[in-house]
Amino acid sequence: MKNIKFPTAQTILIVIAGLVALLTWIIPAGKYHTLSYNKAQNTFSKITSDGTFTLTASQKTLDSLQIKIPLEKFTNGDIWKPISIPHTYNRLEANPQGLTSFIKSPIKGIIEAADIIFLVLIIGGLIGIMNHTGAFDAGIAWIAKVLKGREYLIIMSVTFLIAIGGTTFGLAEETIAFYPILIPIFLAANYDAMVALASIYIGSSVGTMCSTTNPFSSIIASDAAGINWTTGLNFRLLMLVLCTFICLLYILRYANRVKKTPSKSIIYDQKEAIEQLFGNTTHSTLKLTNRLRLILFIFIMCFVIMIYGVSSLDWWFIEMTSVFLVGAVLIGGIARIKESSFVEIFVKGASDLLGVALIIGIARGITVLMDDGLISDTILYYSSNITNGMNKGVFTNALLFVFGGLSFFIPSSSGMAVLTMPIMAPLADGVGIGREMIVNTYQYGMGLFAFINPTGLILASLAIVKVGFDKWLKFVMPLVIILTLFTMLMLTIFTYIN
Repeated sequence: MKNIKFPTAQTILIVIAGLVALLTWIIPAGKYHTLSYNKAQNTFSKITSDGTFTLTASQKTLDSLQIKIPLEKFTNGDIWKPISIPHTYNRLEANPQGLTSFIKSPIKGIIEAADIIFLVLIIGGLIGIMNHTGAFDAGIAWIAKVLKGREYLIIMSVTFLIAIGGTTFGLAEETIAFYPILIPIFLAANYDAMVALASIYIGSSVGTMCSTTNPFSSIIASDAAGINWTTGLNFRLLMLVLCTFICLLYILRYANRVKKTPSKSIIYDQKEAIEQLFGNTTHSTLKLTNRLRLILFIFIMCFVIMIYGVSSLDWWFIEMTSVFLVGAVLIGGIARIKESSFVEIFVKGASDLLGVALIIGIARGITVLMDDGLISDTILYYSSNITNGMNKGVFTNALLFVFGGLSFFIPSSSGMAVLTMPIMAPLADGVGIGREMIVNTYQYGMGLFAFINPTGLILASLAIVKVGFDKWLKFVMPLVIILTLFTMLMLTIFTYIN
């Protein structure tokens, strides 16, 4: 049993695709009428099995179709994909998907998700260039040096900055490089390695949980849900601030207790071994030069420009991808990376995220199978019958745990987004809440479980620090419970005031 490994996200998605193909032979085929908004003509297009009809773009039209969405959600661009019209579901002739369709589905999915995939790959290249320059490492090392003697500020700054990285561009796997740099600093400050682990891993987890501009979760999920990614951004920003504050208090409380009484450390029995492993490690050569400061500034400005472009200039994936490509080239020039080396590093960085790109394509292929097999709307129809009339607060909190459970099998945030959003997001229309609340429950459900998810990054991180999973659970479970209860409360409040 010890040699049995949990399958990868790609394999899990392939298995799910096979099951979906089988379901097209079992689940009845059917489809809703759909409604889309034409910005140029300021009209609605109603698509039925009998053809396409043009309707006046007005709230009266929406009310007559029993669509529980304000007109401004369409006119301001929040909803730009066709939506299902309630109570128009019709049974159709079955179109089961066979072996050929199953084999083709990942390829079709990759083609359909090409815009998102290219964004992911270009960001991967940019992160590869950033890691090569040493700007990330130098920035953190500089902070640690400046704050010497005020060690509690190290905890606060590291956790906060990594959370910012998590919420903006999904800083997660990259944090593994930070452990050898930061653990000696925390040990020298009379903290234990658990404090360093918590500051880095919890910082990354709470940041990605409360993603704001993260292309791998909020943007992809919003795209799959058919809304603009800036919709619901204010709530996510508030959650980021409050949840990060809760995490900081939790880590500081433990850190102060260990600093005063080392024997109260959860990993006290490993104190000597860990100090021997990390205690003599120094990184005095890591200096934050003016060049590296400029590199960090350009990296941050890529996200600032992206936010401005999407929110004010109607940018989407092509423009966003171009910003990150230009940013990588500028950073490569400032770092004086040779052309041949730049290409090699950039391609290597992109290849590091190729797995994420394939996950997006394979997951989108599952949607293709469901759509071609005409079962997507059938599943939506029966799900809507269950959720219609359900209490809003109960609905959002139930989804929180559904997404958390699913993330054990699909730990990829991007894969989860494109797989579940087309089915889950329209359910919000039947309950009478904004689709951004579905995106939020997806992020928070996955994020909360990420603190302890063995199929995620935690086991790899623990292996570096030489801390057992059981000890991590003992440390982090009270925080997970606190964050879960707090998130449920906030979701309930915002569900009713939204």
